[in-house]
Amino acid sequence: MDELGRVVRYNLAYINHAIVSGDHGRVVGYDNAHGYHHRHYMGVVEPIEFVSFEDIEVRFEADWLVFRRKQR
Repeated sequence: MDELGRVVRYNLAYINHAIVSGDHGRVVGYDNAHGYHHRHYMGVVEPIEFVSFEDIEVRFEADWLVFRRKQR
């Protein structure tokens, strides 16, 4: 966090090497490493528009819930 309490670095991920062998096992993830905000989903990485960290948390949870429902 910065001096104002804002999140400046983040990495949210569900990792399972039995499901995704590449991308370090990331099934679902969001982070801002490597100088840009991006999403990992089943081995595919794509840039995303950053609104806020809270928005990223909501997106991550939504992706996780969709993935979990598909696994049932």
